[in-house]
Amino acid sequence: MLISNDEVAATVAEAPDRFHGVAAVDLSQPVAAVRELRRAVLELGFVALRVAPWLWNLPPDDRRYYPLYAACVELGVPVCTQIGHTGPLCPSEPGRPIPYLDNVLLEFPDLVVVGGHVGHPWLDEVVSLATKYPNFYVDTSAYAVHRVPATLIDYLRGRGRDRVLFGTNWPMLTPQRCLERLDSLELDAETTRRYLGGNAVKVFGLETTR
Repeated sequence: MLISNDEVAATVAEAPDRFHGVAAVDLSQPVAAVRELRRAVLELGFVALRVAPWLWNLPPDDRRYYPLYAACVELGVPVCTQIGHTGPLCPSEPGRPIPYLDNVLLEFPDLVVVGGHVGHPWLDEVVSLATKYPNFYVDTSAYAVHRVPATLIDYLRGRGRDRVLFGTNWPMLTPQRCLERLDSLELDAETTRRYLGGNAVKVFGLETTR
């Protein structure tokens, strides 16, 4: 981990009304990983687990993830993964939604999964999974809103208004940069509210009064 969970917790403590922690673990140490996830959620108050498959060159249906998925279900927190191609010069195959993420969603119907970074170039697969599984969501992190692929925008405007979350990928993309030309998406007021925050409140169980 480049940044420890304790470092994240210290940052959250500086502005607890604005930040929530997301846990990171070492997938090569499965028992320790589950213990660290439990500590992060139960002691540090984190609201999710994030594991990027490309970092390990392991698709998300590899058996090494499964104890973590089970722990997420027990703890009532979602898992955030990365879908689509990788920016770094690493294999993109672990980010392919079908069959890998399809298998996970099928085997863990109670696990809430957020697919980050849109899922390009497999947008049809992403929308297919979001349509098929009520526990799968997509976020648009790493994309300025005017660069989000049309396939996902069409989904967001229609039946996906409850399934797409806004994201940034700070510090590489700032919130201001990501929100430029938001009006070009032509979203109605309620869809905009859900996209920019309402869906995240639901998925991560955030307290809106905090």
